[in-house]
Amino acid sequence: MSVAKVIEISAESPEGFEAAIRNGMKQASKTVENIKGAWISEQKLKIENGQIAAYRVDMRVTFVLQ
Repeated sequence: MSVAKVIEISAESPEGFEAAIRNGMKQASKTVENIKGAWISEQKLKIENGQIAAYRVDMRVTFVLQ
């Protein structure tokens, strides 16, 4: 039997939502082992001077406890 835990993280990128997701997962995988999945709960834009400055995502990451 396995037990999983869910954490919520936020990440951003100036390049797009997909890049923000990749950045978040790359950082999370440095300290969290056994990641099994993730889902995006929110997507947001950071606006500066009427232009998109950054793409932000909030995501929930599921990993199996050892």
